[in-house]
Amino acid sequence: MGDDRTRHDAPDPESPERRAFTVQSILALLSGVTITVAACGDDDSPTAPGPGPTPSGGVSGSVSANHGHSAVIDSARLTAGNAVVLDIRGSATHPHTVELSSQEVSQIAARQRVSKLSSNDDSPDAGRHNHMVTFN
Repeated sequence: MGDDRTRHDAPDPESPERRAFTVQSILALLSGVTITVAACGDDDSPTAPGPGPTPSGGVSGSVSANHGHSAVIDSARLTAGNAVVLDIRGSATHPHTVELSSQEVSQIAARQRVSKLSSNDDSPDAGRHNHMVTFN
């Protein structure tokens, strides 16, 4: 007749456990993604580097009114999916930071558009200001 041993089938590809495993695996592969932000200024025109993938597998962001800032999330951070605080100083004479939640990092890793306002910092040449940083 039949075999009485317990049968172990492969997990259903549509199961929540399988989907969670797949998401974690993909995030691990993308963990080295980098985000780069460019310069400051009063106009809202983004300047290079623009949004998109970086040679390292990271993601760079576009910075409005840029004057030397750079925002990049490396693939390791994208894969990890944790919240991050990016220092976007780049070659600018002053700092700015951009805070991204774990959900926003996951959205960026999934190539969804995320826009965040940077910290409002003082600059000797541009005064107190901030920048909009857009990923993807």
